Amino acid sequence: MKITAIHDQIVPIKSSIRNAFIDFSQMTVSIVGIQTDVIRDGKPVIGYGFNSNGRYSQRGILRDRFIPRLLNADSDSLLNNDQTNFDPARAWDVMMANEKPGGHGERSVAVGVLDMALWDVVAKIEQKPLYQVLADRYNNGKADHDVFVYAAGGYYYPGKDVSALQDEIRSYLDLGYRTVKIKIGGESLQEDIQRIEAIIDLVGDGHALAVDVNGRFDLKQAIQYAEALEHYNLFWYEEPSEPLDYLVNAAIVESTTLPIATGENLFSTIDATNLIRYGGMRPDKDYLQMDPALSYGLVEYIRTLDMLKKYGWSWRRCIPHGGHQFALHIAAGLELGGNESYPHVFQPFGGFGDGLQVNDGRIQPPQIPGIGFELKADLMAELNTLFDS
Repeated sequence: MKITAIHDQIVPIKSSIRNAFIDFSQMTVSIVGIQTDVIRDGKPVIGYGFNSNGRYSQRGILRDRFIPRLLNADSDSLLNNDQTNFDPARAWDVMMANEKPGGHGERSVAVGVLDMALWDVVAKIEQKPLYQVLADRYNNGKADHDVFVYAAGGYYYPGKDVSALQDEIRSYLDLGYRTVKIKIGGESLQEDIQRIEAIIDLVGDGHALAVDVNGRFDLKQAIQYAEALEHYNLFWYEEPSEPLDYLVNAAIVESTTLPIATGENLFSTIDATNLIRYGGMRPDKDYLQMDPALSYGLVEYIRTLDMLKKYGWSWRRCIPHGGHQFALHIAAGLELGGNESYPHVFQPFGGFGDGLQVNDGRIQPPQIPGIGFELKADLMAELNTLFDS
């Protein structure tokens, strides 16, 4: 049993949208395919992966370091003990050989892309949906039948007024979502309040609306916004400040009763550990959004979850960033708190399989072997180009 080829490509997801910190006009994504000599249904098993939005493609370090390490490794070093399947944890060790501690960031994204593809391979070889593989290995066989999902959108678009924002959010409600998220911090407080109130008019309750600052504010601005938003009883107030400034985060948490959500820009277990140690996060109120596809993959995410358990956190407080099918399986198989979704943005990577419906704010993971990319036609059109030749 061995890997026979690994192909990667860069795919643009450029868009005119922006949040409070960046625009997406030049944004790209890396896609990878890992082909093996294992045959299922008359074809070699191929696992696919990609990185979440908000980080650029990783071609350089994928081709210079991580792909060659997997291809050049002794095949047995990538397999489990009984040599019946690949072992993503052992593959992780191979990829990270000769890498210094620290330095998280771009390399954590590259490893995360390959890790996703490896887990797709593993589940396809076992002929199970990935969430069931994860439940059997890490959660005593228990899994959620369906998963809470919220619709993320509400970006700043050129020329898009509050009425157009309402139209967008209304489309998410029509799809079955009950909780939505919009961006704030990119305009004045007064304009953002107008956006928030317009959406609360639609969803009927502030608790059905989350807002996201994308790390834009300093401490004074973050507290000013928190005070202005307090009475809306929002679902959460996301990443109000620089994600690695844990003391500022702690001061913001102390200043408000609003739930705080953060973690999507933490790329390792030690980053997450420092957030828990020093960031003031409340395990009965706040949410953690670490994204496996951006933070060294599921292998590292499992370490993060183990750390959280030691600090008394329930995994139900984890709702990963990313809006992709990989995180959906992780949320179901490990019984997390839910998952993000991008119904209309970052296509074809956002959203779930064709025909998978959101019902009253919840969705069932796909039931086919692997992650289920094959159920999303527009995404598979991109992934299939990896091996077209």
